[in-house]
Amino acid sequence: MQHPLDKFSFCPVCGSANFHVHDEKAKQCADCHFIYYFNSCAATVAFIQNTTGELLVCRRGKNPAKGTLDLPGGFIDMHETAEEGIAREIKEETGLDILRVRYLFSLPNTYLYSDFLVHTLDLFFLCEIIPTNKLSANDDVAETFWLPLQEIHPEDFGLDSVRKGVEMFLKNSAIRK
Repeated sequence: MQHPLDKFSFCPVCGSANFHVHDEKAKQCADCHFIYYFNSCAATVAFIQNTTGELLVCRRGKNPAKGTLDLPGGFIDMHETAEEGIAREIKEETGLDILRVRYLFSLPNTYLYSDFLVHTLDLFFLCEIIPTNKLSANDDVAETFWLPLQEIHPEDFGLDSVRKGVEMFLKNSAIRK
């Protein structure tokens, strides 16, 4: 198996080419002794339901998994909380503003970006939006729409963690009925 840092050939501190595997999640510079640990990136995913219980879903406009279903969300920026990140991503992708967020659970994932496998920890939130009819598809989203829970098929979601998260959400929604 390829080491997750194989694409990194030089030490990010001193620029040395003596940057070698330290263990399964790190590389170390033989010259300055810096150890770089490969950690997961934080990302957010939103479950948003309207007043009739339909779930807001998106169609991915870009790879990975272009054309498949997704939920609003994305990477958390530096110096941003998960709650700020989910609110920003929802606004960027759908035009909607968030009133409240509640953390539900997390799932690990991998995300192929520019031929580089990014490991993520996806944080799932139940989000309440400020009522509006201004739903739009922006940023990396090709389409947004409301879908009744009974018409949702997890296999239509292109990202592994989102697919599993949707399965968990639907199972919990059925329990609450």
